[in-house]
Amino acid sequence: MGRGKIEIKKIENSTSRQVTFSKRRGGLLKKARELGVLCDVQIGIIIFSNSGRMFEFSNPDSRLALLL
Repeated sequence: MGRGKIEIKKIENSTSRQVTFSKRRGGLLKKARELGVLCDVQIGIIIFSNSGRMFEFSNPDSRLALLL
């Protein structure tokens, strides 16, 4: 038995939105790392927060690291 579907919409409370962003960012970066290892592919991700802060990830041995 799985979880129910949730409606995807903007979170109005800024504190809750920031917490959700941090948790989901961590999950996304973890998935990217796993995909790179399991499938032996080059991964590059750039994420910008509402405040304009940049978060990036790329495989250590990737040519994408030079771009980031």
